[in-house]
Amino acid sequence: MKRAPRRLGGWAVGFLACALLVAQPPNRLTAQTDPRLVEALRLAQSGQVDSGRATIRRLLATLSPTDSVYPEALLAAAKIAPDAQAVATNLNRIVVEYGASPWADDALLLLTQLYFAQRDPMQTIQAAERLNRDYPDSPLRPRANFSAARAYFELKNEARGCELIQQAIAGASEDVEFKNQVNFYAARCSAPPPSTTTTSTTQGGGAQTVDTTTKTAPAAPHAWAVQVLAVKSAAQVDDMLTRLRVMGFESRVMRDSTGFFKIRVGHYATRAEAQRAQQRLRSKVGGHPFVVEEP
Repeated sequence: MKRAPRRLGGWAVGFLACALLVAQPPNRLTAQTDPRLVEALRLAQSGQVDSGRATIRRLLATLSPTDSVYPEALLAAAKIAPDAQAVATNLNRIVVEYGASPWADDALLLLTQLYFAQRDPMQTIQAAERLNRDYPDSPLRPRANFSAARAYFELKNEARGCELIQQAIAGASEDVEFKNQVNFYAARCSAPPPSTTTTSTTQGGGAQTVDTTTKTAPAAPHAWAVQVLAVKSAAQVDDMLTRLRVMGFESRVMRDSTGFFKIRVGHYATRAEAQRAQQRLRSKVGGHPFVVEEP
């Protein structure tokens, strides 16, 4: 009789190992310490994944969403989730609903690694850049920047990729293995730009050498986006993010001082590009999307 396949597929096993063993630096001060979650993760590591998940499900069912342990439990659930969608859902809940908790930067790092494993460079970059912007003191930034740098390389943005590689090297501390990984990619950033010289004749008949090195101007900042939704319900946020991703739109969530979650699409260099995206969004998603200028 043919055995049914296990629910935990090869990708999920790989992501589980990444989340449990690699994501957090050795001196991470906010490593999970709740004994119930530690036991659940220990069970998963020892091969009893279903038991670990059941432990976390029971805990989430008994905890109040306002309990400080709740986002920590969501993080543990993400680490041993059965599929990529469940991983992303739990991690995005932490980022959106518990952005002030000590687990939000952990969630963004794991999202960066998840999206990179799924070969989604835009989502990889979005998660890493949000970690850089919102949690500038996080010790997890070097690892997120490493994934984001490779995503930028895939998108042919060598300049930004090399910036993040250098930041990853600077923050690698004493992790020799991680340093080696980053240095492998840093080699592509060390080549000098091509340089040519031309020789012209001066009035006195002498030769004058002129350096005509080609210098690449820095990319213009992306200053325009399209706002699709502004709500206070996290459930509405999740639904809209899912719809936008299925339709192929790069989306992100911002939270303002009044508690509204704002869903925006794109990083556009010009208003005209943003307006074209606005028209596409209006026809595919509906509602009243509008163009906004971002700093």
